[in-house]
Amino acid sequence: MYDNNIISHFGLNLLIATILIVTTVIIHLTALSILTFILRAREWRHEANQMVAHPLKEVITILFVVMGIFAAHSIEIWIYAIVYHWGFGVFHDIEEALYFSIENFIALGYGDLFLPKQWRVVGAIESVNGLVLVGWSTAFLVTVVGRARIMEHEWVESVIKKHLSKEFEKK
Repeated sequence: MYDNNIISHFGLNLLIATILIVTTVIIHLTALSILTFILRAREWRHEANQMVAHPLKEVITILFVVMGIFAAHSIEIWIYAIVYHWGFGVFHDIEEALYFSIENFIALGYGDLFLPKQWRVVGAIESVNGLVLVGWSTAFLVTVVGRARIMEHEWVESVIKKHLSKEFEKK
């Protein structure tokens, strides 16, 4: 009734996809943890100096976070590409495997490249994995931007207070 070869290959697909998911989640967690550590160290210095951060510093911070997130996603995409090319041997070169992985990480591809039937479950799971990781990154970035906006408001308030105190002293 059922072909045991298909069932065992499906199990192998799920095992490989699970290993890839765990690997990419660990990479992502590590990257976001490092970014969080750096941001907290920066906040501690900010609080120790009791200075209000300039908005330009917040822009640089956000840029740093975006580049860190981009680096994490790049590593995750490369891992899938390496598995497709050297693990499965399904693409002629690493560029093709990387292209497939990039287009599959966020969407289910354009349809110009395909995995063979025996590996297509891994490709579909990469799309779900990529969607979850990008969502996680988005939540992290929204939090960072929210904190930057708070610091920007503190900076504006300090400038206004300085200006008002100088005006008050003149009178």
